[in-house]
Amino acid sequence: MLKTTLEQWRMFKAVVNYGGFSQASQAIHKSQSTIHHAVQKLEESLGVTLLEVVGRKAQLTAAGEMMLRRSSYLLEEAEKIEALAGTIAQGVETHLRIAIDEAFPRKELYQAIESVSDQYPLLRIELFETILSGANELVTHGKVDLGISSIIDHAGFSEEICQLEFVAVACPNFPLTQLPTPLSFEDIKSYRQIVVRDSAQSASIDSGWLGAEQRWTVSHLSSSIDLVCKGFGFAWQPYASIEQHIKEGRLQLLNLQHGSKRYLKQYLHFIDADKLGPAANAFIKALRHQTQHLPTSEKINAIQ
Repeated sequence: MLKTTLEQWRMFKAVVNYGGFSQASQAIHKSQSTIHHAVQKLEESLGVTLLEVVGRKAQLTAAGEMMLRRSSYLLEEAEKIEALAGTIAQGVETHLRIAIDEAFPRKELYQAIESVSDQYPLLRIELFETILSGANELVTHGKVDLGISSIIDHAGFSEEICQLEFVAVACPNFPLTQLPTPLSFEDIKSYRQIVVRDSAQSASIDSGWLGAEQRWTVSHLSSSIDLVCKGFGFAWQPYASIEQHIKEGRLQLLNLQHGSKRYLKQYLHFIDADKLGPAANAFIKALRHQTQHLPTSEKINAIQ
C-alpha cells in the first residue's frame, strides 16, 4: 500500500514551481490550507522534511530536491497514461507501421511523419525500408498499415504519390566517363552495373536496364551509392538521393543516347481504408501535402 498519492506530489511540485503556498493556491485553484495539509501529510508519511519556509518563500531541502526530481518523472508518466487512455477512447491507434521504398525522398517523408507526431505525440511510428515490391508484400501480409512502393498493387488501394527522377551516374574517374559521348547501351554493357535487390521474399522484380555483362547486386540503396562513389561500377540512382554527391564531385552524370534520365512512379498502398485510424489518415494527408510539388504522371503529361 502506497503511503503517498499523486495529488500530494502535484501540490508539492506546485509549491516549488510557483514559489510558495499562496502562489500555488492561485495557480492550481486549491485553497492554501489544502495544499499546506497535503505537503505536511507527504512529509509525515515519508519521514523527511521536503520544504522549509525562509521569509515568505518555501525552499527545498536537500531531501526535497531529490524527491522533486523523482516525483516530476512520476507525474509526467501519470499524465502520459491519462493521455494514452484518452487517445484509445477516441479510437486513435497507438502504433503506425509504414513501409517505405528506399528511393522515396526523405525530406518529404520526415516532414509528413513530424506532422503526424505533432498531432498525436504518443503515437509510436515504425518505418520499414524496402526496395521495389517489398512494401507491397508487407502491406499484403498485414505487417504494416501503409506502404509506399514503386510497384502498383491492385489488391486494395494504390494511389500515385509522385514520380522520382533516376539518373545514370558513375564516379568521375570511372572508365565510362572517359569515352566519347553520347554513350550507347553497347558502350556501357561491358562495364559493371550496380543493382539493388528487390526486398520482397515471395517474389523478386528486376527494374531498370540490366543489360550489363557484369553486375553486382546489393540489398540497400546506400550500398549502391557507396559502391558507385568508390568506382566499382555505374548505376541509375534517384536524383534526390545523390544530388549532393553530384554537386560535390563524387558522382558524375553519364551522357547516354537514351535513358540518361528515367522516371519511376511511387504509389501509396493500403488494403482497407475503413481499417485505417485517424493517425494513419493524418499521415496520408500530410504525405500528399508534402509531395504536392513533386512531379506526377499527370503533371508530366500536361507539360508534354
